[in-house]
Amino acid sequence: MLQQTAQRLDYFDLGLKGSLRAFFGIIVKIMRIKYGNNMNIRFATPSDAATLLAIYAPYVENTAITFEYEVPTIEDFTNRIAKTLEKYPYLVAEEDGVVVGYAYASTYYARAAYDWAVELSVYVSQDARGKGVGSKLYDKLEDLLDQMGYMHFLACISLPNEASLALHRKRGYQQVAHFPKMGYKFERWHDIVWLQKSLDKQAGPIKLLKEMEWK
Repeated sequence: MLQQTAQRLDYFDLGLKGSLRAFFGIIVKIMRIKYGNNMNIRFATPSDAATLLAIYAPYVENTAITFEYEVPTIEDFTNRIAKTLEKYPYLVAEEDGVVVGYAYASTYYARAAYDWAVELSVYVSQDARGKGVGSKLYDKLEDLLDQMGYMHFLACISLPNEASLALHRKRGYQQVAHFPKMGYKFERWHDIVWLQKSLDKQAGPIKLLKEMEWK
């Protein structure tokens, strides 16, 4: 009797352990789906133009997140990437080898006094939204810009766009301006807001992208 009871307890213990393993296996799968199993952030190249344009096009055609009316040509988009890389980081996020988003910096205002300020932009594939892709791109982009000497990060967001506002606020950006009815798209006016994040450091010389030895 005692031996049979012990065997039953052993079976129960094995069953419990198996259930726990299955449970944690499901959790791991959920985490991989949400956050990506193998996220890689790298510099873009002009040869990425067609892939990145496929991500950007739905934003042009279906949203007021960008105020462009027409989807750029591949040639135009290739030139944009090359032009940006002359001065600023342009990053691509890959998940298991598939491009799922991109982010880049651009000139805030072309006057010498604004040299320490830079505008940031990020676009994520529709299928990859909610996985933290934008945050990972911003982690790397902000780090690179910090190393290059930039102090003030700015983002211009057309309204409504709660997802982008939440992303930036979570990262410490604060709204510094609100301009009503600044962009007209899809037969209506859209407000824009500017958000800013400033680093607590002394101003120094800005390094060019090609001069950097990345940490």
